[in-house]
Amino acid sequence: MDQLSSLKTYYDENFNDLPLEAFFKQDILRIGLSFEESAFLNGDYKKKDYFIFSFDRIPLNEMKKGENWKAPEEIKLTGGPYQLRATVISVRINPLSPYRVSLLNGQIVISFRETFLADVEYPSIPDYYKNSYEDGKGAGEVAPVIEWGYLIYLTLFRNCQYFGKEEECQFCDINHNWRQQKKSGRPYSGVKSLESILNVLKVIQQSDQVSRAYTLTGGSIVTTLHGMNEVDFYAHYAYKINREFPGQWISKVVTQAYEKDDVQKFKDAGVDIYHPNYEIWDKNLFEKYCPGKARYIGRDNWIRRIIESADIFGPSNVIPNFVAGVEMAGKEGFQEVHSAIKSTLEGVDFFMSHGVAPRFTTWCPEPYTVLGNNEPAPLEYYMLLLRGYRDLFMKYRLPVPPGYGPSGAGRAVFSVSAFMDILPEVN
Repeated sequence: MDQLSSLKTYYDENFNDLPLEAFFKQDILRIGLSFEESAFLNGDYKKKDYFIFSFDRIPLNEMKKGENWKAPEEIKLTGGPYQLRATVISVRINPLSPYRVSLLNGQIVISFRETFLADVEYPSIPDYYKNSYEDGKGAGEVAPVIEWGYLIYLTLFRNCQYFGKEEECQFCDINHNWRQQKKSGRPYSGVKSLESILNVLKVIQQSDQVSRAYTLTGGSIVTTLHGMNEVDFYAHYAYKINREFPGQWISKVVTQAYEKDDVQKFKDAGVDIYHPNYEIWDKNLFEKYCPGKARYIGRDNWIRRIIESADIFGPSNVIPNFVAGVEMAGKEGFQEVHSAIKSTLEGVDFFMSHGVAPRFTTWCPEPYTVLGNNEPAPLEYYMLLLRGYRDLFMKYRLPVPPGYGPSGAGRAVFSVSAFMDILPEVN
């Protein structure tokens, strides 16, 4: 029996109540992808924009094939021996990954340890990427698109004021990514110009039929930036965009957790969905792995503010993220899968019991982070998490989280975890 067949048997015997597509998606996200040179021969596809983090398992300067300039933003799997439904997956570079993308008989394919798994499609280049803009920045720097074109991702502030290992989240490489991207020659902007964003969005409005939402995000601001605190900074952009393009896109903002008076400012600026990401549920690990957030705001305040913000936005429009798998990292992390799952699902249960459905991203051990030398959480962890998430979602009869595109296997476009792939089908 080849190793792909063995992996499929593991799924059949343990997780066949979940979509097979979610099984492979989570495994690829946690391990990463390797690419043959042949996979880059046709360069007419959307490449990685490095829209906020690196999401790679190795530094840019170790990418011998120039993957940081050639790899696609995402891949879509279909077909193969298991007739996989369309599955969109974010690309994370790892030359040692057993999942290898190559060209076979004129078709891009993915293999697992040399055994064919599925056909692969790359995202097309949006028309607005082909325009030139006044400030010389490409559209992929100003207003990159992800999730197979669904989401415009606006990282307004490329750095984070939680700086250094005593304050930075131990799994986050936003500051490190900024440094290595600038060194590589990528035209990163530290703070994005509102005028540039509005110019690009105008072109998108006129030429694009795919995007349905935009996210405003960036590093935390603990003092001021351009004379504004964090709430005022991000709300200012939201207000200007929503005034210029009323009703054009679902408006989402990712910031720290704030008191209701400040949260109201986002709502008044036209924001539809609020993402006060809590990162990790366990109290001790939150304090250890999110030291700046623990010191400036504190876990208990953070959680209270998430729940109270539902009074402003409504529970279904408050969607905090957690970084799934990081709770198993390092000596301080959980050493056993079931203990980690018990802790994480305790947090999911708490929020869902209040009508708030958190989402999760799949932790990538990025090399320049404090936790970057750890191995990813095992596949078993992610499958048990998906099962537990689904069961709690059904228990509380929650609506599918808005702002993430279609749900269901073969339809989901959210690309950094399979949480949307295992939910009921909704457009």
